[in-house]
Amino acid sequence: MSTAEGFRAPMSADSRELEGRVAVVTGGASGMGLAVVHALACRGATVAVFDLAAPDPCELAATLSMGEDRVSSVAVDVTDAGQVDRAFASLPGGRLDILVNAAGIAPPTAFEDITEAEWNRVLAVSVHGTFLCCQRALPAMRDGRWGRIVNFSSTAGKTISTAGGAHYTTAKHGVLGLTRHLAKAYGPDGVTVNAVCPGLIDTPMARGLLPEAALERATRSFPVPRVGQPWEVAELVAFLASDRAAYITGAAVDINGGDLIV
Repeated sequence: MSTAEGFRAPMSADSRELEGRVAVVTGGASGMGLAVVHALACRGATVAVFDLAAPDPCELAATLSMGEDRVSSVAVDVTDAGQVDRAFASLPGGRLDILVNAAGIAPPTAFEDITEAEWNRVLAVSVHGTFLCCQRALPAMRDGRWGRIVNFSSTAGKTISTAGGAHYTTAKHGVLGLTRHLAKAYGPDGVTVNAVCPGLIDTPMARGLLPEAALERATRSFPVPRVGQPWEVAELVAFLASDRAAYITGAAVDINGGDLIV
């Protein structure tokens, strides 16, 4: 696991506003997911990482400079209902307050070259995985009369993808629809459901899709002319997961350097 992923904010949060909360972050082993794990744990939450490539818990804690009692990891394919069930069953006491669905894949395959299997896999990770995790998380949140769900969409969910294929664009639009539906259905139970829509963020996924020169060209016209950092997205997620965001639900919050206004 790289320690140079921009997951740590320049000034660590000193608030303990999430003290005692239990959180799950899917896709939390790297990139924006890892940054979210750090941001939530810094605010006092106990965080479980659900990831296909779950890091060793000791290594994860060391990377985040956290105690091993603060973070844990579970190997899980979020598209597999049985694995998701077992992962949620492993949470101590069955309690869950915060769910962040950050798992996603973005192959750059041209539309005419997308196989049915690849199409299904991309939608399965972003849409079906989000569905499965939300469905397992909501009963505990409803019972506790408090819950925060933050789903990862993208600027691709509002326009089209910069580098990912048509399946990625389709999946991220789907995440927004599911977010809005759940927000309306579970708001009366004290549960808010929101989406974040990152633009070009400096993650291993983005670096794998676009070389440095292409990233620079893409961001040159942005009002904030640079690539975003994972910690910047994580700070937004942490806010949406807090009591400070109690009156925000069904939102799709842009964080893209102004990309969509140019």
